[in-house]
Amino acid sequence: MKNLIYIFISVSILILSLTSCSDWLDVNDNPNSPTNESATVDTRLPWIEHWYTYTAGVTNFRTACTAGVYYSNNATPNSLCVTWACAAGVTTTSYQTFFVQVSSNIKDMYNKAEKDGAYHYMAAANVFHALGFMEMLDLYGEMPYTDALTGSAAPFYDDGKTIFNGCIAKLDEAIELFGKTQELTAPQLSEGDPMNNGNVNTWIKLCYGLKARYLLKLSKKAEFNPQDILDCLSKAPQANIDNSSMPCYNKSTDATEPLFGDPIMTNGNWDYTAYGSNQRISQYYYDMLTNLRGSGITDPRMSKIVPACMTNIKLSADGKVESYDWLRSKGVDFMGASTRLLAGGAVSIQAATFAHAEVKIDYVIDNAADKATFIASLIHNYAVAGDTVKVTYPKGSVYVNSTDYKYAGDTVYVNMRNNSPLTGNASVGDMDMNWYFTTQAMSAGAVGSTGSYQVRPNSDQEILTYHEMCFIKAEVLFRQGQAGTALQAYKDGIQAHLDLMQAKLSEWKSAGFQNPDMWPMDATEISNYMSSTAVCQSTGELTMADIMLQKYIAMGCSLENWNDMRRFNYSTGNIDNFGVVYPGYDRGPLFAGQAQITGGSKTDPTYWQRRWRLPATLELTYNATNAIAINSHAGDDNIWCIPVWWDCSTDDEYYNYIK
Repeated sequence: MKNLIYIFISVSILILSLTSCSDWLDVNDNPNSPTNESATVDTRLPWIEHWYTYTAGVTNFRTACTAGVYYSNNATPNSLCVTWACAAGVTTTSYQTFFVQVSSNIKDMYNKAEKDGAYHYMAAANVFHALGFMEMLDLYGEMPYTDALTGSAAPFYDDGKTIFNGCIAKLDEAIELFGKTQELTAPQLSEGDPMNNGNVNTWIKLCYGLKARYLLKLSKKAEFNPQDILDCLSKAPQANIDNSSMPCYNKSTDATEPLFGDPIMTNGNWDYTAYGSNQRISQYYYDMLTNLRGSGITDPRMSKIVPACMTNIKLSADGKVESYDWLRSKGVDFMGASTRLLAGGAVSIQAATFAHAEVKIDYVIDNAADKATFIASLIHNYAVAGDTVKVTYPKGSVYVNSTDYKYAGDTVYVNMRNNSPLTGNASVGDMDMNWYFTTQAMSAGAVGSTGSYQVRPNSDQEILTYHEMCFIKAEVLFRQGQAGTALQAYKDGIQAHLDLMQAKLSEWKSAGFQNPDMWPMDATEISNYMSSTAVCQSTGELTMADIMLQKYIAMGCSLENWNDMRRFNYSTGNIDNFGVVYPGYDRGPLFAGQAQITGGSKTDPTYWQRRWRLPATLELTYNATNAIAINSHAGDDNIWCIPVWWDCSTDDEYYNYIK
C-alpha cells in the first residue's frame, strides 16, 4: 500500500501560485520542487481538495448510474444502470485516486500542521479523512483503515463499523481543532483553502453537516438517534451562503494534470459525466422533472439539467446557422418498456452528427411493420425500393451516421457533453462550453449539446449544501411524526436548491455566457412550481417519497442518492410504514446480472446493488489475503449485492454476510 500511495506524491505537493482563486492549482507557476518533508501545509491542502473532488466526481457519476440518474453507452458504467452485470472496471478509479492522491497527503499534512501549530490545517486533514474513508466505506464496505497509512505494503482490513466510527471521531476532533487559535507562526487557513476561503465557521458547519449526513445512514439500526441528527443540523449550514463547494473554472490558461491529462481546475463531476459523448439523462430522472407526483408539471430546473441540441437547422449561403429550433433531450428508458434498447442492445444509443454536405443513407428493413413505422417518422425526403428506404439528409441536418434504421431516431437523446478549451473548444474560447457535432458544425455554429447545470467544467463542485440539510431535517422530522415541520423543511429544501441554481445561473449570464441553458430560470415559473401539485402542499398528504424524490432531483450527480436508495431498500417498500419511496425503480428488461446480483425477490436485500467489488488489479491481486480475512466473500462474483455495515439493521446481520 505504501508503495502505491507514494507513486505520485510529487504531483500532490507542487508549490502553488496563490495570486487568485483560479490559480491555486496552476502548475505553470511552480518555482520549486518540494520534497514530501518540506512541502508546507498551505501548498498541500489545495491539492487534497482538488484530488478529493476528482475522486468524488467519478464516484458521483458511477453511483448516479446505479441510482438511475444517467444512461451510458460505455459498457462499464452501463453495467451499473442497464444490465446490472456489474463490470470490474468500475471500481478502480475511486479507490486509486483517493489512496494515491488524497489519503497519502492527509497524514503528512496533519503531522506537519501539528508541528507548526496550524490547528486549522490539522482539522481540514481530518475532514478529508472522514470524507474520503466514508466514501470508501459506502463503496467497498471493508477497507484498510487503521493500518492504511502506516507504511505497510499489505495493510490489514477493518470492518465497516470501525471505519464509520473512526470517521465520526475525526469530525469530532476537527470541530475541536477549528475552535483553537493557531500559533502566530502558522499559515492562515485562507492561504491554502480554495474551497472555503479559510472561513473557519463554514468549516465547522461542514463538520456538523457531515455528521448529520453520516448519522442518517444508521436509519435501519436500533442505535439510530434522530435527536443527534437534529442537534447536528442546528450547527450545520443554515443558508446557501454556508455551503461548502469547490469553485471550478473553464480557462484556456488552465494546465492539464500529468496523471490523466484532464484540465486541473474543472469540475470533478464533469470529468466523468460530461467530458465525453457517452452519457444521457435517464427516463427515470426525466420523469421526475416533468411529471413528479403525477402532476404533469414541468420543473423549472428541467431545462437547466436536461441538455438540448439544435435541430431543424437552416444554413446561410456562407454555411452558418441561420435558423434552428432547440430540441430538449428525451430520457433513455432502461427500467420500463425499454423498447429502444431491447431493439438495439444495452449500449446501442448512438451520438448524432452534423451533415456539412448532403448525406444519403440506405436502410434495409425487411419487416413490413417496422418499415412502415420508420417511414412514418421521417421528416426528410426518401424513396423506397423493396426492403430499402433511401433517405436524403440535406446539408445542415442532424442525423446518426449508421445504416441501421433502429439508430436513426437516436437524435432525440442529446448527450451530456460540454467542452473546455483544452478538450475541443480552443477556437471558440473560454466562454463557449457547448459541444458541437463536428469541427464543421463548430464553424457553422451548430450546437450538439448545451450541457447540464451540475456537470459543466465551471460548475461548482458541491461538497455539502444547505438544501441537503433541509431534506435530512425533513426526513428526520417525518420519522418522528412531525409532519408540519417536516413539510416546511421539505419546501425549504426545494427552494434552497432553486435559489442555489438561480444564483449560479445569474452569475453565468452576467459573465457573458450565451448558452440559454446557463441563464436564470423564470421567476414566475419558480413561484408557480412551488405552489403546484408537483410539490406537496398539505401535511396530511406528505409522504417519505415526496421528501426523497425532491432530494433526488436536487442531489442529482451525487453518491448520496445511492446511499439513500439503499437505506430505503430501493422500491421494495418494506421500511417502516413509508411505502415505496422510489416508485418505478427496478431491474430493467435488459437485466443480465444473475451472477452479480443474486437475490430472487425484491424483499431479499441481495436483489439490489449494495456495494462495489474491490479493485481486482489492486487489493484482490496484491492484498487478497487481508481482504478475504475480513470478508470471506470479497472475491466472489456476487459481492456486489452484499450490504455494507450501515446498510444492515444489526451487527449480526452484517457479520453473517461477510463471515
